[in-house]
Amino acid sequence: MAASFFDQFNVVRIIGGIITNSSIVMLILFSVVVLIGSCSYKLIPTRLQAIQEIVYSHFLGLVKESTANKGTQYFIFIITLFTFIIGLNLLGLFPYVFAPTSHIIVTFGLSLSILMAVTILGITQHRWNFASMMMPSGSPMLLAPLLVGIETISYASQAISLGVRLAANLSAGHLLFAILASFGFTMISNDMLVLSLAPISVMVFITLLEIAVASIQAYVFCLLTVIYINNSINLH
Repeated sequence: MAASFFDQFNVVRIIGGIITNSSIVMLILFSVVVLIGSCSYKLIPTRLQAIQEIVYSHFLGLVKESTANKGTQYFIFIITLFTFIIGLNLLGLFPYVFAPTSHIIVTFGLSLSILMAVTILGITQHRWNFASMMMPSGSPMLLAPLLVGIETISYASQAISLGVRLAANLSAGHLLFAILASFGFTMISNDMLVLSLAPISVMVFITLLEIAVASIQAYVFCLLTVIYINNSINLH
């Protein structure tokens, strides 16, 4: 059977039918984060420490500003979520490395869990007043059933949009990589070295673009999560 460009998204059981290629990548990321976190910090920061401090300060400021200083206790969750997503996104750019965040079940699982968590947070904070989110202020009561239905669907669709956006962007980039690499390999195999320079050159540009996309998508995912937390805390 001929190989397909979609084979790179297959979850493969490797060790004992339990450990998969997806879980191995997550374990690698965990090991890297622990290794970096165990390094001693210096008064004069190294480049890596400077990047960590910039990311830390930015997300702390983002959480404080977005939640009016009411959601700083959720900062650790946001920075951990960002590290998890951007780490998997970047690891997935390496050849033969499975990208868990290109799998809809992983991203949708994350987004659905976040939506459930912020819903529980809102109910805990505001009790029955949390349901007022489903009815825009100033709306006529005659339209209440229609508006509540629309707002409920819109609220529930946040989990789908959040998860699908991340998976779709990562999957599209990986498919483009595979197609260009196939073109280049075919041309080289047929002694068309000059023509093969075109797809190879495009791959260099796409690599830089995918690094930017991987970072931006991780940031957008966390930014929207902060907005959802703020809506639950401040009842917007």
